[in-house]
Amino acid sequence: MAVLLMKLRLVPDDELAEIEALLEQHELEFYSTSAGSWGISLPALWLLDGERLQEAKALLESYASERQAQSRQLYESMKESGKQRTMLDIARESPLRFVLSLAMVAALLYVSLIAFW
Repeated sequence: MAVLLMKLRLVPDDELAEIEALLEQHELEFYSTSAGSWGISLPALWLLDGERLQEAKALLESYASERQAQSRQLYESMKESGKQRTMLDIARESPLRFVLSLAMVAALLYVSLIAFW
């Protein structure tokens, strides 16, 4: 019987492709479900053989730790070289959008806190 291996909400496409390749490499049969037309269904990876669930979870755990280490290393190298985007860079790229976002945050705070004054 198929068992839920992992939910796919907010999983980037490149990460999903790597996970699928990893599962295929270890000959684990799986299928994926999408969020559907309205986005309310469960996007997920399902393992067809429930008896191999622990093996699949161990693979995913080791993959996640490797991906985290790679991402951390990339972040640190970009930070050291000065290529990591900062808040100031975002404001320079799109000043109007940045100001409007700040105004929205201020308005939300005002509406949320006005009752306490």
